[in-house]
Amino acid sequence: AGYAPVLDCHTSHIACKFAELISKVDRRTGKVIEEAPQFIKSGQAAMIKMIPTKPMCVETFADYPPLGRFAIRDMRQTVAVGVVKEVEKKAPT
Repeated sequence: AGYAPVLDCHTSHIACKFAELISKVDRRTGKVIEEAPQFIKSGQAAMIKMIPTKPMCVETFADYPPLGRFAIRDMRQTVAVGVVKEVEKKAPT
């Protein structure tokens, strides 16, 4: 938690902070392997809570797949790819 790479989702490129590593999951079955892991290694899958630094438009992958896929990039390299499982909507302030 605390890592802040750039999240690329459709045409948006916004820095996102990793707020919490929720769980490590099996890539094939999706079953939880470990709750609240300290780190994630290359090739592993995880559920992560991310907070964007600016408002961004995303949808869950189940509701609308094109707005539910993302890539996480750091130093111009893709470090992770994934899908949006849940969205916490907040009213504009």
